[in-house]
Amino acid sequence: MRSILIFAAAALAEIAGCFAFWAWLRLDRSPLWLVPGIVSLAAFAWLLTLVDTNAAGRAFAAYGGIYIVASLAWLRIVEGVDPDRFDLSGAALCLLGCLVILLAPRPVLPG
Repeated sequence: MRSILIFAAAALAEIAGCFAFWAWLRLDRSPLWLVPGIVSLAAFAWLLTLVDTNAAGRAFAAYGGIYIVASLAWLRIVEGVDPDRFDLSGAALCLLGCLVILLAPRPVLPG
């Protein structure tokens, strides 16, 4: 459960950071949008280091499913665009993959 909360916070930080760059480059916003964007992206990277796993790649892979679901929530809440059935079906498949990675029984390795 702790990993899911960390992933959710990381997703919010990553999406907000990337959206700041999107706003600057695609929506003609001020370059000052980059300041919170960079801070958000740094927070995203830091948050992923808090996940309890012995392999960075596994944390990043599991995070992917949460990121996709969070991106579709951002699409709806911030951008006002309703995800379609293909968006939702794809997100459900990715979330299932995330859970398989997170919940798989693995031996605890020292160090």
